[in-house]
Amino acid sequence: MNAALAVCPPDQQAALDVYDRALNRAAGGGTAELTLRGNDGRERRFDAAAWCRPRRPGDDGLLDRCEGATLDVGCGPGRLTEALLRRGRPALGIDVSAAAVRLTRARGALALRRDVFAPLPGQGRWDHLLLADGNIGIGGDPAGLLRRCRDLLAPDGRLHTELEPPGAGSWSGPATLHDGDGPPAPLRWAQVAADDLPSPARAAGLIIHTTWTEANRWFATLTPA
Repeated sequence: MNAALAVCPPDQQAALDVYDRALNRAAGGGTAELTLRGNDGRERRFDAAAWCRPRRPGDDGLLDRCEGATLDVGCGPGRLTEALLRRGRPALGIDVSAAAVRLTRARGALALRRDVFAPLPGQGRWDHLLLADGNIGIGGDPAGLLRRCRDLLAPDGRLHTELEPPGAGSWSGPATLHDGDGPPAPLRWAQVAADDLPSPARAAGLIIHTTWTEANRWFATLTPA
């Protein structure tokens, strides 16, 4: 069985291929724009090169809050995982993308090619979890993802997630990902605006501990109820 299929639903393999291509181009210094079209009909554009840089404006608040062992869910090319290790904090990145894991390891950080919904090391013992760069959208079911994150956390652990600005609107379900090569690839994704977080958090058994903004990015810390 192809290793990618072992960690990615077959119907989303094409989207994973698109993502891998973008990361590889970005790591090589090339153009790496991705277009996500949600089921609300709107398109959102992302530059994968920004994820490959040493830091993004707004990262510091996330990193400062991770004072213990941290699981970086959807770590991408490892920007945050590496930054935590440089601060002397234990961190592990996980991602379904082979390119993401390779690039994270190339930074000297630790990463596994795993699906967040699959068995993971340290379940129920992580001090902190990160869902940055829109990764609260993984799987297209925010409540389900947050519930899984709650199960991974220690009883006094904290989940730090990035959100869309208040009023941006929330959606979940079928979407497409496009990098300019070939047809748009289907995937299941979601977007959660800051003012819509209480509902999926409550459904997942989590409490919103605090919210903050930095560099025009919106974040929240959640704790088990």
